[in-house]
Amino acid sequence: MRKIIVQKFGGTSVADTEKIKNVAKIVINEKNNGNDVVVVVSAMGHTTDYLVKMAKDLNNNPSNREMDMLLSTGEGVSIALLAMAIQAQGYDAVSFNAMQIGIVTENVHSKARIIDIKTDKLRKNLNEGKIIVVAGFQGVTEDGEITTLGRGGSDTSAVALAAALNAERCDIYTDVEGVYTTDPRVVPTASRLDEISYEEMLELAHAGANVLHPRSVETAKQFNVPLRVRSSFKTDNLGTLILGVDKMEIYKPVAGVAADLSQARFVVCDVPDVPGQAAKLFSNLAKQNISVDMIIQSYARKVSNTNDIAFTIDSSDIDKTLETLNALKPELKCGEIQVNSEIAKVSIVGAGMIDRPGIASTMFETLAEQGINIKMISTSEIKISCLVDKTDAQKAVKALHDVFDLSCDEVAEVKGDLPDV
Repeated sequence: MRKIIVQKFGGTSVADTEKIKNVAKIVINEKNNGNDVVVVVSAMGHTTDYLVKMAKDLNNNPSNREMDMLLSTGEGVSIALLAMAIQAQGYDAVSFNAMQIGIVTENVHSKARIIDIKTDKLRKNLNEGKIIVVAGFQGVTEDGEITTLGRGGSDTSAVALAAALNAERCDIYTDVEGVYTTDPRVVPTASRLDEISYEEMLELAHAGANVLHPRSVETAKQFNVPLRVRSSFKTDNLGTLILGVDKMEIYKPVAGVAADLSQARFVVCDVPDVPGQAAKLFSNLAKQNISVDMIIQSYARKVSNTNDIAFTIDSSDIDKTLETLNALKPELKCGEIQVNSEIAKVSIVGAGMIDRPGIASTMFETLAEQGINIKMISTSEIKISCLVDKTDAQKAVKALHDVFDLSCDEVAEVKGDLPDV
C-alpha cells in the first residue's frame, strides 16, 4: 500500500512563479519516491496583507464574515497555479478548496476550528494517481459558510489532513532549515534542533516562536502525526523532527528561548474580593472568543476588601477585550481598567527542566543583571515565562540564550520574510 505524505508550503515558498516551480519540483520528487502526495499551500507572499489593506481602505470595521470571504480567495490563486506548474512537468494534479473537499469547521469566523474532514474525494483522487493541492487556512461550516482558521491556519490544515488520511508524516516547508533554539535573526548563532518533543514545540509556539502555530502542534500531538519542519530552499536538509518526549534523549535542561511581542496586559483594578468575580470576568471574555494567557490576582486589600486582576491577551484582541470589560464593569463593581501593549513575553522551554532545580533562579538573575524588570511570571513543568518591556525583549532573548549555552559555531541562514520580533 502506498504511503501518503502531506506537504505544506507557506506564502514565501509560493511568492512568485519561479518559487512555485521550485515547490512543484519538491512535490514531484516526493511523488517519484513512490508516495501519494497531498500539498497544502498558503496565499502567495504578502497577498493576505494586501487584501486586509484593501478591506480597511473601504471599511475601518469590516465584518468577520466578509473578511473570511475575502481572505479565503488568496489560497485559491496559489492552489491553481501550483497545480498548473505540476501539470506542466507531466504529472496529474488537481486543486481543491475547503468547500470542495469538505473541511468542516465550527461556525466561528476568523478563528474557526476544524471539526471534521471528508476524505472520500481525496482518497478517490489519490487512488487515481493524482497529486492533490489543497487550500490551507480555510474551512466551511455545515450550512455552507466560508470560514478561516486564523493565524497559522495553513499549518493546522496540513496537520489535520495528515491525521484524517492517516498519513505517514506531515512535512512543513518554511523559510528556515528547521526549529532553532531561538529566532536566528535575533541570535545569528542559534542552533538548529535535530529533534524536539511535541510538548516543547507547543510551549515554544505559545511563547512566540513563529515556526509553527500552536494549534497545528496540538493536533499533531493529539493524533500522533509525525511532523517535520524543513526548508523550501535546502531540501537535502531533513530539518527538525517533532516527536513524543518519551522517545528523546535530553541533554540540556533548556531547549529554546522565545519572545512574543504580540501581547497586551490588562489590569482590572479594585475588584471586590468576593466569590465568582474571576469566573464572571473570564467567562465573558471566553464568550467573545478571547484567549487569555498569563493571569495574576493580587492579595485582597484589608481596607477596601478589593484586589487587582491582571492578565495578558493577544494584542489583536485589545479593542474587543476593552469593549467586553467596559460592558461588564458595572456588574463587577470594579475600578479603572488599565491597558499596556508595550510589553513582551519572554520564555525558556525545555523538557529537561522537570525536577531540575535552579533554572528559574538562573533566568531571573540573568534578567536582573541586564537591568530588565519582570512584570509578571508564569510557569509550567517545561516552561518559564516573564513579562517584560517590549524594548527589553531582544536583550532578554540574547542573554538567556547565552546563559543556557544554546549557541552553535555556525551562523544560521534565514530566507524570506518572517514575522517581526
